[in-house]
Amino acid sequence: MEELTERQRAILQFVTEHIVDQRFPPTIREIGQAMGIRSTNGVNDHLKALQRKGFLERGEMKSRALVPTKLAWRLLGIRQPAGPPIPASEPTPPARSLRSITGGKTAEAPEVRPDVDTVEVPVLGRVAAGAPILAEESFDSSVRVDPSMLGRATRDEVFALRVKGDSMIGDGILDGDLLFVRRQQTARKGEIVVAMIEGEATVKRYYPEGDKVRLQPSNPRLQPIYIRRQDARDAAILGVAVGVFRQLG
Repeated sequence: MEELTERQRAILQFVTEHIVDQRFPPTIREIGQAMGIRSTNGVNDHLKALQRKGFLERGEMKSRALVPTKLAWRLLGIRQPAGPPIPASEPTPPARSLRSITGGKTAEAPEVRPDVDTVEVPVLGRVAAGAPILAEESFDSSVRVDPSMLGRATRDEVFALRVKGDSMIGDGILDGDLLFVRRQQTARKGEIVVAMIEGEATVKRYYPEGDKVRLQPSNPRLQPIYIRRQDARDAAILGVAVGVFRQLG
């Protein structure tokens, strides 16, 4: 049996104690924070060493499902809990509120639980819920949510954008929320859309009115945005909102 370095033993101890206390393993980020390791690559190097030495395994198809071996439990003198650990997701918010948006109305969605299947939604840049701001179409991070949050859309059809501003507070969409958007170029009257206007993205309710389109905020203090149909080249619908994610605390 290969000996462990002091750091490797500390990481193994942290992982096993986390499983005993929480019933699921820590994420790579949580291990790094606990051990004072800034780089996720650095954490992974230690985890790979623990795997190579026979103290740790990775669950099948789940890159963050850390499973201490029987050898690890014996070495640390910790009693192994009954049943397999529940795989962890990263990031793991301390608390969150989920709200689905369907047919122009909002409704509470089921709370995400660690023991049910979730889907990973990419977070792309930011979106304004006030004056439009530049939308950076680049992968920023991701969030795992209950599939019901996506409505009838598939995972590949949905992306998320970070809301900035308070123009949609009447619909329960607040500054800092993650807005889930189904990619499509058309919308029905009254739906909440993400629209690109002259290279900037904004979220509003969509109302076609004759030769123009009204993008209506739900904050009564703010004015709607009007777009003439003849200026359609400078405006486009990116998608329709299907849900909102809010991290609490």
